[in-house]
Amino acid sequence: MSDKPYYQHHVFFCLNQREEGRPCCHDKGAQAAQEHAKARIKQLGLNGQGKVRINKAGCLDRCEEGPVLVVYPEGTWYTYVDKNDIDEIIDEHIVKGKPVERLKI
Repeated sequence: MSDKPYYQHHVFFCLNQREEGRPCCHDKGAQAAQEHAKARIKQLGLNGQGKVRINKAGCLDRCEEGPVLVVYPEGTWYTYVDKNDIDEIIDEHIVKGKPVERLKI
């Protein structure tokens, strides 16, 4: 068995939808952001075993800071506004290994 992780980076996008009025990532464009990230990672040829996995997640319990995503194995939490922010996280953190300080939470 290998000590190497199955994925170099595993990214979870909160897509939770709340009905009681509490803020939720779903209402802030999380689904479109997750789909954009998944397509961009594929376009860059970074998807698959040993590379990057973009996943949907249920509630990550940081609703008021959302929308949120978390990048593992680092455990770096981000918020974002649009596709440009997602691209910056991919280009800087995933590709270059430098966390995007301005988007960290």
